Amino acid sequence: MSGTVILSEGEEFDHVIQEVSKYINLYVMAFEKDERTITRLEKRENMYGGNGTVYMIQMFDQKELANNRLASYMVLLNKGDESGFHTHSVRNEQELYVVFHGTGEYRERTGTDGPIRKKTLQKGDITAISSIGYHSVENTGDEPLIMFVITTNNP
Repeated sequence: MSGTVILSEGEEFDHVIQEVSKYINLYVMAFEKDERTITRLEKRENMYGGNGTVYMIQMFDQKELANNRLASYMVLLNKGDESGFHTHSVRNEQELYVVFHGTGEYRERTGTDGPIRKKTLQKGDITAISSIGYHSVENTGDEPLIMFVITTNNP
């Protein structure tokens, strides 16, 4: 995976938030906590060897959710943006993608050389990968592909 840049202000930050806000509310009501919006916006170029840029809109602080490493929106703004093949085996994780907007192609395989299974994604679709699998996703449409990602681990 290439480096992650935290965006906290500026034109790019405003653009991403404005585009995503056309389709979803960036809002959290966590139990016994103040209502809030995002905790941070991460920009990942060529994520896991994929093409283009992936934005991760983090909705929770690190370690805020029990046995969860991640609960955020993954945003692929442009056609061709993708998160390349990667596994969650190192941390013994499972990961869910819930599609909120856009269209894309989801790919999964067992191991680094297994046959690739593909699925066209659209609003409402859910994918799940276990720690033995590898997966990737690409925006194949003309609008942003926005998915909510939940990564859990089995400590």
